[in-house]
Amino acid sequence: MTEHSIRDASTLSGWRKSSYSGSESGSCVEVLDGHRAGVPVRDSKNPCGPALVVGAAAWSSFIAAVKAGA
Repeated sequence: MTEHSIRDASTLSGWRKSSYSGSESGSCVEVLDGHRAGVPVRDSKNPCGPALVVGAAAWSSFIAAVKAGA
């Protein structure tokens, strides 16, 4: 699995709240679609913090597992 991080996620624009984040304001994961290296993921409470960039295949597997209730 290819992963890396972005030190300051605020340098990227176009973040969206994940549809699987909680409805309460405290637990939000944001993702960025269309990034060349994979799928960046960050904590919305810390927009200037790091983002983990997950490979597209690994992200697809993760989302499939979440949808299946794993």
